[in-house]
Amino acid sequence: MGVKKIFILILLFVIQLNGLMAQQGRVVFYNVENLFDTQDDTLTNDNEFLPDGAKHWTYGRMYRKIVRIYQTLVALGEGDMPAVIGLCEIENREVLKRLVYNTPLSRLGYRIIHRESPDARGIDVAMLYRPDIFEPDSTEWLYVDLPGNQTTREILMVRGKLWQSVTTYFYINHWPSRYGGAGGSKPKRLAAASVLAVSIKQVCLTDDAANIIIMGDFNDDPGDESLQAIGKILKNDPGNSCFLTNLSVKTSITDIEGTIKYQGSWSVFDQVIVSRPLITGSNGCYVISGKAEVFKADFLLEPDVTYTGFAPFRTYKGPAYHNGFSDHLPVSILIGIVNIEN
Repeated sequence: MGVKKIFILILLFVIQLNGLMAQQGRVVFYNVENLFDTQDDTLTNDNEFLPDGAKHWTYGRMYRKIVRIYQTLVALGEGDMPAVIGLCEIENREVLKRLVYNTPLSRLGYRIIHRESPDARGIDVAMLYRPDIFEPDSTEWLYVDLPGNQTTREILMVRGKLWQSVTTYFYINHWPSRYGGAGGSKPKRLAAASVLAVSIKQVCLTDDAANIIIMGDFNDDPGDESLQAIGKILKNDPGNSCFLTNLSVKTSITDIEGTIKYQGSWSVFDQVIVSRPLITGSNGCYVISGKAEVFKADFLLEPDVTYTGFAPFRTYKGPAYHNGFSDHLPVSILIGIVNIEN
């Protein structure tokens, strides 16, 4: 998609702002693969993403990546810009400000929710939101305690109102990686699952019909033990008003293979999970799309020359700069307000 077409889509969106978007909004999660600035942070291990570091990360490369993220967000909704965006692998607020204020996204007034995480590499989770659709009223950063004094990203929880009336809870996750092997690192993701589940349980105790949207890079597939542990802690059965549905579970062989590809195999690490009211529409809004949609535009993919098919067009392949978008594909859901007059 060319730059000219992107600008046209934005203009069309602005014209339609008071129409369709008043009734529906897209929620997106995107692991943007190492969006670092070019400055040395002495408190974190960001040395490889410096101009003289192993990745030779320059201002030009950073700026190109920010433009690619913006292009992806515009193309994802075909100009119908997302209401809420969850992001991970963000180094700091400065790169978010460049994305929000130094690209055409500035026309839409996106606001930023972010803070520095305890992650050793300094990568964080964050939320961008459109204040014309979502108004946050509280924010919590959930610390994940790992064994051996290791650190990881916090889980971000934001409560607020959609369309000035529908209270909704958003959780943005980036669970510990599989570095060192899936089995050996599994306890770390189980620890994150426990923290998330305990927070959701507390929400349900005070609001048993809560609209809850959980999104993130879980570094596990939907059927893996860590994701299943959430339901076990919540006693997730259909009779539970806070029953969770994973919208990223494959339901047919025609579903996209995954959101990330490793050694020729796809995995669905990037997922969206919602509470029952978002399925039934019993508490003001509902999921229109029915399931999480993986955005697999041609420009986000490239031929997999080592294995078969296609793979995400990533920024780096090992140490080599590849000038792509990300090693993950974004996922999203479309939600709409319930018209009580119908």
